[in-house]
Amino acid sequence: MNPSIRRSAALIGLFLAVFLAARYLLPLFLPFVLGACLALAAEPLVRFLTGKLRLPRAAASGIGVSMSFSFLALAVMLLCGLLIRELRQLSGILPDLENAARSGMASLSQWLLALAQKAPDGLRTLLTRNVSDFFSGGSALLDKITGYLLSLASGILGKLPDSALSIGTGIISSFMISAKLPKLKQTLAGRIPRARLDSLKALLSRLKGTLGRWFRAQLKLSGVNFLVITAGFLLLRISYAPLWAFLVALVDAFPVLGTGTVLIPWSLISFLQGERPRAFGLLGVYAAAALTRSVLEPRLVGHQLGLDPLATLIALYAGYQLWGLPGMLLAPMLAAAAAQLTAEPRGQE
Repeated sequence: MNPSIRRSAALIGLFLAVFLAARYLLPLFLPFVLGACLALAAEPLVRFLTGKLRLPRAAASGIGVSMSFSFLALAVMLLCGLLIRELRQLSGILPDLENAARSGMASLSQWLLALAQKAPDGLRTLLTRNVSDFFSGGSALLDKITGYLLSLASGILGKLPDSALSIGTGIISSFMISAKLPKLKQTLAGRIPRARLDSLKALLSRLKGTLGRWFRAQLKLSGVNFLVITAGFLLLRISYAPLWAFLVALVDAFPVLGTGTVLIPWSLISFLQGERPRAFGLLGVYAAAALTRSVLEPRLVGHQLGLDPLATLIALYAGYQLWGLPGMLLAPMLAAAAAQLTAEPRGQE
């Protein structure tokens, strides 16, 4: 079979399998998947306890899973504590931010109306009416955003009981899976032919290496961008620079969006408010962040995945259509997995 056709078929098949699994199977088995991940994370400690201290497997699993969950809970609590502290400080300036946003929208409306007045007679009335209608309909934009955030928060709170049940089930299953992990591995190995098992292990090892390199590359890119944006915000004397830089870097982590999604509108509002040094400074921060990503991304990401640009574009678009923005992060990893699947026969030759 033609290698390009084989790769395309593997990519389509993998996307279809992941889509069906995420749509129908993942909601049913998500607690047990989380439990298996926690059990695997605790496995090194469990092996140490059973091998060095000669503890029974059940006791070692209880200790190992409990410590792993405690470390995970502690890390989440520390992150939440830092975020709450920053948000508490930010809440004191929210009224000023709202006034600045309303002032910026009013300045933008006046600027566009002034431009519309300079248009030819045939377009002047139409442009003026459209600008006025847009801003009169969008005058309650901030109220709509607030209402959306409140409805989002209520939706999250409404799902807390189901989430608590899923988390509790996952924690309980992690103890059971950890205690029976050696037997589960033996059962799985006994049902798969030796040759197929060795091939599967080699494939999983290659996938683990590829996806690990991709993840490390994304972390490095986000970290470098965070440092660049933080330095720029500190030079511009923007309050809570690390927090704003973290939010901008988080937006930049999503494909298609980028730092310009935040920095360009922010620069435009600052310019309309008469803060021209800050406006040009924000454009400079955007240019520095975009240049840094464009220079580092091909080296850190492109070469790691080894994907054709057209295959990458198809994967990004398909991921967005299937799962939205999170799919644009998942799709390149699935494409890399499909590339590894098609590369397996060549590796065996």
